[in-house]
Amino acid sequence: MGVSVGPGDSTFTVIARGASSCAHVLHVTTHIGLADAIRKIEPGLVERTIRRGHEALVRAGVPEPKIGVCAINPHAGENGLFGQGEEAEKIEPGVKAAQADGINAVGPLPADTLFFLAGRGDYDLVVAMYHDQGHGPVKVLGIEAGVNITVGLPVIRTSVDHGTAFDIAGKAIADSRNMVEALHQAAEMATRPSMAV
Repeated sequence: MGVSVGPGDSTFTVIARGASSCAHVLHVTTHIGLADAIRKIEPGLVERTIRRGHEALVRAGVPEPKIGVCAINPHAGENGLFGQGEEAEKIEPGVKAAQADGINAVGPLPADTLFFLAGRGDYDLVVAMYHDQGHGPVKVLGIEAGVNITVGLPVIRTSVDHGTAFDIAGKAIADSRNMVEALHQAAEMATRPSMAV
């Protein structure tokens, strides 16, 4: 794949929207600046992220997940009109490599359209290229229900999908809904023996 990265550095963000509906987002890069994220994105990392997402959803009971992969530039670069050809250089080869192994991945697609399509159920997973590309829409969909699920670890790990909120610590005003949802997601995954692998 061209990238050597340790396990557990990819997290799903799951927005639970009732008992039968969820939105799943997996990031290629996360907590780094935008310019650094764009430099870091390369085909092997895109492919690895798609594969991890596919494997995690299959283990979660989605037998043939449909994966939409975000572009970096507006309108997916408009065939070179926007950007410096990042879609063709950094994303397309990773998508094609995943497709060659039978993974149903489509992209790069314009992120604004992709999140709309995923929201209506056309995609089981959105692969976002950088932090705010994925987290912005996720938080609009429901910050109070957001859960991070780390993939690539030998154990189940979930957490809330927001920061530490030190400004409200000790004031008894924190909203616990996504902590409860994180515990619910972990308990649900624990009933599937293969989820912790």
